[in-house]
Amino acid sequence: MIPELEDCHLDHIAIAVESLEDSVELYTHLGLHFSKEREVVESQKVKTAFCHIDNNSHIELLEATSPESNIAKFIAKKGPGIHHLCFRVKDVLQKQNDLEAKGFKFISQKPFEGANNCLVNFIHPKSMNGVLVEISQKL
Repeated sequence: MIPELEDCHLDHIAIAVESLEDSVELYTHLGLHFSKEREVVESQKVKTAFCHIDNNSHIELLEATSPESNIAKFIAKKGPGIHHLCFRVKDVLQKQNDLEAKGFKFISQKPFEGANNCLVNFIHPKSMNGVLVEISQKL
């Protein structure tokens, strides 16, 4: 591993979908294997399905559980597709503080609990050339 990247790696690519099970079936045709487990993240109003790509990276499918969820609004505005990139870091709060000191803007003032027992926060797309980026720490 490249030494300067040891504290940050791609955790997942999140894809907003209209139907979780239809999308799992679709990606299965490519040869991907999704976990049978589904997690509902009440705070984000989504249901998730994960597929391991390698030792670090996953594909996360996100289905809205409410018309008020960010995923439902994303799909209404842009249609289904890639929603965000997530990078795993050692300490999400420290990383947020470091990035804010450099002028990065975050969606939330402080990290919150996300899927897969992780502490997360999202960097505002305006700080990342239009890409929504999540930073995540395993709890």
